[in-house]
Amino acid sequence: MVEMIACVSIIGIIAFLAIPSITRMRSDSERNLAISRAESLNLAMSTYIQVVGRTQAGLNWNAATTSAAKYDLIRPYLAYSEASVSLYMPQDYTVTFPTSITSMTKAVLTGPNGNIPY
Repeated sequence: MVEMIACVSIIGIIAFLAIPSITRMRSDSERNLAISRAESLNLAMSTYIQVVGRTQAGLNWNAATTSAAKYDLIRPYLAYSEASVSLYMPQDYTVTFPTSITSMTKAVLTGPNGNIPY
């Protein structure tokens, strides 16, 4: 009986030590997924410019006033794209597209703790 209690105690201690590490690994993986998806959006924007042409891309981008409309422009150039940008990004992460596509600036990635440089 004492050996059983000792075994359960050891398992409890190991679980107590492992749970914070598992939680941290999950948040790190979600952050890394958000960064890779933001990079994919940037690549899709540059591909869109190459396919449509710089002038037409700029005109279309300025006509698209919302993030959803801008996402719809570049969605065909994304692999495994979702129906909307909010579904494409992990939960608690958002992306803000640049006002001008021809300036070739990165989209701004915002997470639970503020902007994420990538």
